[in-house]
Amino acid sequence: MAPARLLSEEAEDVTDHMTQKRRKLEIRHKDVAGQVHESVKKGLVDKAATLQQRLGGTREDMVEDDETNTAIVSHPYNIRPSGNAYTASRDIKAFAGSFAALPDELILQVLEYLEALELVRLGSSCKALYAFCRAEDLWRTLFIEHPPRTPFSWLGSWRSTHLALPSNLQTTIQCTDLYSDALYLPFHRAHVPLNAYAQNIPARNAISRLRNLTADDFNTNWATKPFILTEPVQKWPLFNQWSWERLHDKYHNVSFRAEAVDWPYSTYETYMRNNSDESPLYLFDCRFAEKMNLTVGDSSTTSLSDFLSSSYTPPFCFQPDLFTALGTHRPDHRWLIIGPARSGSTFHADPNGTSAWNAVIRGSKYWILFPPTTDEMPGLHISADASEITAPLSIAEYLLNFHAAARRHPGCIEAICDEGEVLHVPSGWYHMVLNLEDGIALTQNFVPKAHLVNVLEFLRDKKDQVSGFGRDDVDDKCKGVEQGGEYDLFVSKLREEGFSGELETALEEMARRDEKKGRKSKWEVLTGKAGGSDDNDAGEDPARGFSFGFGFADDDDDDDDDDDDDKDEAV
Repeated sequence: MAPARLLSEEAEDVTDHMTQKRRKLEIRHKDVAGQVHESVKKGLVDKAATLQQRLGGTREDMVEDDETNTAIVSHPYNIRPSGNAYTASRDIKAFAGSFAALPDELILQVLEYLEALELVRLGSSCKALYAFCRAEDLWRTLFIEHPPRTPFSWLGSWRSTHLALPSNLQTTIQCTDLYSDALYLPFHRAHVPLNAYAQNIPARNAISRLRNLTADDFNTNWATKPFILTEPVQKWPLFNQWSWERLHDKYHNVSFRAEAVDWPYSTYETYMRNNSDESPLYLFDCRFAEKMNLTVGDSSTTSLSDFLSSSYTPPFCFQPDLFTALGTHRPDHRWLIIGPARSGSTFHADPNGTSAWNAVIRGSKYWILFPPTTDEMPGLHISADASEITAPLSIAEYLLNFHAAARRHPGCIEAICDEGEVLHVPSGWYHMVLNLEDGIALTQNFVPKAHLVNVLEFLRDKKDQVSGFGRDDVDDKCKGVEQGGEYDLFVSKLREEGFSGELETALEEMARRDEKKGRKSKWEVLTGKAGGSDDNDAGEDPARGFSFGFGFADDDDDDDDDDDDDKDEAV
């Protein structure tokens, strides 16, 4: 059958079936999708074995080899990288009409303005546009912007799911002689093996591994260092109870947040087992304890009965957690994390200047970390106020292009956190996380005594970057507290809850840092005078002399002078 006729028939099928429910086909599709998944998986394994035999050496030896990284299964539409066009006698992009004159990246940007049926029809015009109009990122965006109003089934791809198009109505046409990095590289990065990057960690980069710590030892010696604890998580009742089968049986109808969507667990589970995304959707839910009826223990108590009756209890060594002073006013701070192999988090620092722990319940995770004092990190650019991180968009892209340089960097720390272990991330440390296999984890942000000053500075100086507080809620919570938002609220609650000693120590350190950075003192802010002089500062409006704040300079005075130590979360 001619390709043009296939395209025409597909367009008609899509039009007829877009609004029809396909629930009866779900079981059948799962079987087909599972066969496809296993076939692709077997193909990757066979290809890796062939390459290893041909080139000699282990998979670890091959990790930095460009030939290894590119030798993967062929693109399903037979699209090849742009460089091949230089020696090709034919390029079918020439048949794309006016689109042929545009760079590939610009074509994809133009296509973002089209709706689903428009993409289907344009993709029926020629093979080149057929390939461009099937780019999964286009359909992922369409699905998120126009989510289905009724329950749906994940059908293996964003396009198929958005169009409610089962496998027996799909076509795959070979687009031979189409050369495009914009189309080929996302597929390449979605299928290139990544686990080898986690192997052969140099001894100088290896993280410290400990059985457990006391709170005193942590606060005195370890609060500023990454490390892994191997003992606490394995004592949690939840660790011994949770399995993939138990989660499915007990929570299949519970809706969880997965980045920009809220899906029932069963739907996300189907997606997790059958997708080809370069950056797989990551379940990251901060309301999991309420949704799953979990009891979270209080680490400040040592009662064995309370510990055993709780689903889990944060490791005792991370006490005191000074953010508990906020009580019900505390911002989002704990999350359930579930994701397939290859999913994870690109480089970021944890929100609000907090520290964090991350406990692996099932699976294993590969971590790369850099301290906040690092001036230059391979592949990353941090803005002056640390509000933005410029970095590769996916974990695979970073590993392919910058892993070797990152590993050689003197500040780099690497770790594999295995099932039943918990990793500590100090305040301000940048980190990237890769799931080496399908994984379940719990994580929590907290404020140890050693980093209270970092959190206070963050809340005071980076108001536009503070996250986790509802804006209207904060204003309501701050009634009776001098205006200033989250910073004022936290300072007030620390005093109320008996942490005045820790607060005063942190405020004294803040004053020393302010003086070192040339920041105005409280008296200078209140009076508009500098250094005890009776004269106003040059260029300063006397009418502003007694404008009252909580006791620190306005943001406008700080922007040019702040060399902030803290880093904000990258979204």
